[in-house]
Amino acid sequence: MKYLIVGLGNIGYEYVDTRHNVGFSVLDAWAQASNTSFKTERYGDVAEVKFKGRTFVLLKPSTYMNLSGKAVSYWLNKTALPIEKMMVVVDDMALAPGLLRIRKGGSAGGHNGLGNIAQVLGTENYPRLRVGIGSHIGYGSQVDFVLGKWTPEEKPIIEAACKRAISALKSFAMIGIDKTMSEFNKKEVPVVVPPSEDKSSDKVTSVSQ
Repeated sequence: MKYLIVGLGNIGYEYVDTRHNVGFSVLDAWAQASNTSFKTERYGDVAEVKFKGRTFVLLKPSTYMNLSGKAVSYWLNKTALPIEKMMVVVDDMALAPGLLRIRKGGSAGGHNGLGNIAQVLGTENYPRLRVGIGSHIGYGSQVDFVLGKWTPEEKPIIEAACKRAISALKSFAMIGIDKTMSEFNKKEVPVVVPPSEDKSSDKVTSVSQ
């Protein structure tokens, strides 16, 4: 009844509260809500939370995004868990801010963290929870966008997304990935419409997952 939950991100103060670190943000929110703190261990910061007889090992790799597979492989072996009992939480530019997508596996879609995990584990078939961070259009380069901080308009949406992600991760352990996908991949949530160049049309709308 143990599960490994891996939130992808980069360590260092300069990466705190950036879009690329939304995996860290989800785990930080969960630990805080559970009155649990992270401890620095090999290849990452680790916390343990319990929920209805399930134990969740929360891992924030310290290997940086592009070498996430090293930490994942080590902690899968340390916890003696099969891939099916791991969930990787990651940012996704293809999804509007706040939207969630849970998948049993699939390609990395150009995400270096997911790609490295697949390379190290030798398979793309591992569960992942993608958290939408939106498109970089209108914000400059892709790198600047993903490493940029959340805007004031995005922050409450992402905070709400972190709460939904925590619920989805608990559901993953309680009722399995198939029912969790059916439940959480279809919810309607508020998302930010990217601002125009003159920023006069900023607004919030709703999009169905």
